[in-house]
Amino acid sequence: MLLDTIKNIKHTQSGNFFLIAGPCVIEGQDVCFSIAETVSEITDKLQIPFIFKASYKKANRSRLDSFTGIGDEEGLKILGMIRENFNIPVLTDIHGPDEALMASLFVDILQIPAFLSRQTDLLVAAGKTGKVVNIKKGQFMSPESMQFAAQKVIDTGNKNVMLTDRGTMFGYQDLIVDYRGIPTMKKFGFPVIMDITHSLQQPNQTAGVSGGIPEMIETIARAAIAVGADGLFIETHPNPATAKSDGANMLRLDLLPKLLEKLIILKKAVASIDC
Repeated sequence: MLLDTIKNIKHTQSGNFFLIAGPCVIEGQDVCFSIAETVSEITDKLQIPFIFKASYKKANRSRLDSFTGIGDEEGLKILGMIRENFNIPVLTDIHGPDEALMASLFVDILQIPAFLSRQTDLLVAAGKTGKVVNIKKGQFMSPESMQFAAQKVIDTGNKNVMLTDRGTMFGYQDLIVDYRGIPTMKKFGFPVIMDITHSLQQPNQTAGVSGGIPEMIETIARAAIAVGADGLFIETHPNPATAKSDGANMLRLDLLPKLLEKLIILKKAVASIDC
């Protein structure tokens, strides 16, 4: 499995889905360390492979006054410290080719944001680092077209690619998850992830701050496991109301264990049917 190439990942032989989880953005060392420690304990107990996720900066904000990070160098250093202290792989977004090499020194996985999934220079730069590259499907792209985004990375000599669905635009202020996309993208031979929380965003063109429907997180997660998603992407925070980015669609951290327990049961049921 591709994830076995990621240094220090645990529980890859458990048969469970893997989990990418963490806050939307690095808000500071204390809150990120607390989330990493809590999710590590939960996933160790449940034997779920865990990858910590946080953006060291947010470059695709609707408004200029939105929080974008605590500084590139400081954010990346915190990610590096989490990787070292908790012995877990970490993931972060990059937004331009010049960020790829810099970020690769601190993380295991470089993520290509959905809005940038067609950017050739960015994909090539990420591929050349040799790191695992997680490409989010653009909200405007079909699942079938993602094979070409992946091929740009593969053509650099890097076959470590993952694909993530995060919903498709449905009108101006909503997203729809087309679950046909998961088996479609799995046919390309890459691990496929469902980004649950971002698929529940509701962009607000009036206020410039996205809303969300987090009460649907379990619904989206269950369906993703049922159709064969290899991994789940869930942004989580101890108090989403105070989160500095994407709080409206995050999962409250204390709700994570029960959700994962339910999904493990579903995963086992799906595996028994597929046998």
